[in-house]
Amino acid sequence: MSAALNAYLKLDNCMRKSDPLFILVGNGSNYNRGCEAIFRGTCRILSEHFNPSKLLIVNSYLNNADFREHRNQDLDPTHTYGYMRKPYRRFDVYWWLYRILKKVKPGSIKYIMYKDIINHVKDAKAVLALGGDNYSLDSGFPPIHCTDLDELVTSSHKPMIIWGASVGPFTKLPKFERYMSEHLRGIHIMAREPATVRYLAKLGLTERVYKVADPAFLMESQEPQKLDFKIEPGSIGLNLSPLMARFVRLAEGSLDKWTSVSAEIINSIIREIPCRVYLIPHVMGTPGNNDYVFLKKVLSQARCDNNRVRLVHGTYNAPELKWIISKMSVFAGARMHATIAAFSSYVPTLSFAYSMKAKGMNEDVFGHEDYCISPEDLCPAITVEKVKQVLKNSEQIHKSLKNRIPKIQALARDSGKILKEIIS
Repeated sequence: MSAALNAYLKLDNCMRKSDPLFILVGNGSNYNRGCEAIFRGTCRILSEHFNPSKLLIVNSYLNNADFREHRNQDLDPTHTYGYMRKPYRRFDVYWWLYRILKKVKPGSIKYIMYKDIINHVKDAKAVLALGGDNYSLDSGFPPIHCTDLDELVTSSHKPMIIWGASVGPFTKLPKFERYMSEHLRGIHIMAREPATVRYLAKLGLTERVYKVADPAFLMESQEPQKLDFKIEPGSIGLNLSPLMARFVRLAEGSLDKWTSVSAEIINSIIREIPCRVYLIPHVMGTPGNNDYVFLKKVLSQARCDNNRVRLVHGTYNAPELKWIISKMSVFAGARMHATIAAFSSYVPTLSFAYSMKAKGMNEDVFGHEDYCISPEDLCPAITVEKVKQVLKNSEQIHKSLKNRIPKIQALARDSGKILKEIIS
């Protein structure tokens, strides 16, 4: 793989040597449509500000087949792909290597994870860390794999940029928080919501922090060529994820309990609101964190008329799902990039906000958190009342979004302007 990368970057005749190279790293598989939306939005920003340019894209993937599929589907000749190794996948070869090297030679771990980057950092204008929430505790563990990359890049005297993301909070781990407050001083941080800016300021980090917006706000929608159902006017889109079982008070950490609560949420909406409901998955492919598999099980437990509830298949890509979401009268979602698809389509939206980033996004979009439900409050009754509230205020919300979203998209585009200033 490294030989192919070298050949690409040295011998490709369709690009001039002067074309800037950017390394995009840390994003996930396209089976996570949020990761796909971040990538598509980022490509749009870079093409608007650096055309022509070259991209070396080094992501983490579900497996080798996922990597090959991702690479083969991208037909842009200025893009090439590498593989970011994640040593915390239990019991694979890199998991064992990570544990051995951690004891024997900890500083060498980064050279395994980022072997497809090391030889090309010297030629890059900058390295952009995508992924949205890699620099947080949302996945339950400190982002050591991110800090290793940061050190590798900054030691090469190249700009390291956390790109359109949320950072922290790390308050649950005071020792790690102190480490991060020092580590991040050498990094440029393009924060996608105000909660991140405020948190970093509390840590004394203001000099290289820029308020922008999530690049996914710039992803365009695309009508599916083969839509196997009809979307009726006045419908409600609903996205619920298995990840919420860890946060919702009623679930008590149990996926089975959260499945039952989710089924009752659907029952309550159907019982009290005369509408059709479309269950819209946004993350697929990952065992245990697959919206489609989860929603299919939820639907099987719901006591509702199947003519009024439709499960959207998980095969639609991010632009196609955005198009489907854009046809809803109201959308209620847990996955943040599903709500970004709704916001940027001017669809009145309710957020199931189980993290700082969702509340921060609502603050940016609406200036308040009235259309959020916190995990400690999330239950069928409150969900129905909030959906009714959004329906009642839908005309006002739509007008507000039409006014606000172009400004947020301009903030996303500002990332390109700031990047130009950094590399100049």
